[in-house]
Amino acid sequence: MGEEVDQVTFTRSDRQRYRHKLRLCLETLERLLADGRFESPRKLMGVEIELNLTDADGLPCMANDRVLDRIASPDFQTELGQFNIEVNIPPHRLVGPVFSELAEELRTSLDYADRKAAESGARIVMIGILPTLTDAHMVLENLSHNPRYTLLNDQILMARGEDIQLQIEGVERLETTSTSIVPEAACTSVQLHLQVTPDNFAAVWNAAQSVSGVQVALGANSPFLYGRELWRETRPILFEQSCDTRPEELIAQGVRPLTWFGERWIGSVTDLFAENVRYFPSLLPICDPEDPVAALDRGDIPHLPELRLHNGTIYRWNRPVYDVARGKPHLRVENRVLPAGPTVDDILANAAFYYGVVRSLVEDERPVWERMPFAEAADNFHTGARHGVEAELAWPGLGRVPVTELVLRELLPRAYEGLEAWGIDARERDYYLGIIEGRCVRRTNGAAWQSAVFRHYRDRRGLDRLGALRAMTLRYAELMRGGDPVHMWPVP
Repeated sequence: MGEEVDQVTFTRSDRQRYRHKLRLCLETLERLLADGRFESPRKLMGVEIELNLTDADGLPCMANDRVLDRIASPDFQTELGQFNIEVNIPPHRLVGPVFSELAEELRTSLDYADRKAAESGARIVMIGILPTLTDAHMVLENLSHNPRYTLLNDQILMARGEDIQLQIEGVERLETTSTSIVPEAACTSVQLHLQVTPDNFAAVWNAAQSVSGVQVALGANSPFLYGRELWRETRPILFEQSCDTRPEELIAQGVRPLTWFGERWIGSVTDLFAENVRYFPSLLPICDPEDPVAALDRGDIPHLPELRLHNGTIYRWNRPVYDVARGKPHLRVENRVLPAGPTVDDILANAAFYYGVVRSLVEDERPVWERMPFAEAADNFHTGARHGVEAELAWPGLGRVPVTELVLRELLPRAYEGLEAWGIDARERDYYLGIIEGRCVRRTNGAAWQSAVFRHYRDRRGLDRLGALRAMTLRYAELMRGGDPVHMWPVP
């Protein structure tokens, strides 16, 4: 979300021209698919992790510019808030010892970045929502200094026509307003990419959607916002509300939200891009000189910049990606469900489970999306986010069962099968899926740990709410750097 933009104002003709270019891009994509121009499968996966910056007391540190200057690596970029940065790991082949390779790269990159951040008075924390954030931090002045973010903020607020309302009912209740989209910056996530062929895109996306509720329940790590204990994974509901372009009247009319789980299973990648064009006015109608039709007619591969920019401002939890690399177009499914953290091993365990289960579900003779209503998958997603590892989810053939039982009985064996089909080393498969099993057996994850330790500091140690959240955050950061997966962390 951090690409630079030059244009900061738009006319009605800009929007009309952009809509025309979007439709040309969609037609060009359909021609590319019909002509079989896409890259053959290469078993590539990728990881992006959004990170928080804190000071020595565990409070948010508005320092991403100077931290990134110190890091001085193109792998690290800005994110929406000045207390955020993002690290991108180059694509890897999903085979053999890929997870140990990723673990080494991530630890090396994060340790280096943390040392450089410390030189600027900051530390890096991998956590879904920083527990010490307050509404006082969520002001426009703390938006990152990339003009794209200011422009996006202005366009969302202009489309909405009024302040943003945050109303979240969880363990406690939060009700407040914001005059900017900065609350969205509280959400830090892990994005898992998988390169797919046009023929299997729909099956992979459907499979990813079907297990999103399980992912978010097992990986929940965001129970606090503005000092209130809310959902076990508060990011989805916060994201949905903090960048909602719809006033109450449009919500009542059933207008689709910008942050969207979707409403149906798909048969082709073009279903998703066509929905983007059909349902969502552009927030950033910036036209590129490329003529996609002319480029394709002369034998070139078009980059479809308008389609890609538009897609980047529609926040699907499983997003389609069109890209060009080495002169060849390819497609990816970008899974955006998971929060950051708690540790590198936890992140890679989540990744191993995801890639394994999706592979198994795609190869099933009777796919789960032919047996599960889409509305049930959407309900699972929000139920998993709300209740975390204690959630009960629906699954064909099992009915409504605890998510831990669903994983242990049904999905963990599938993850083993899927990773074996990918050709993942058995030792790595067993280790990382063993972390998922450990969470299920102990019924704990990052959110459960945060909640228990917060209560310890508040109820047993007598700290006030902010003091307990600060103490918990500092302990979390200490154990995060220790590296043991979260289900093994001690609870006082």
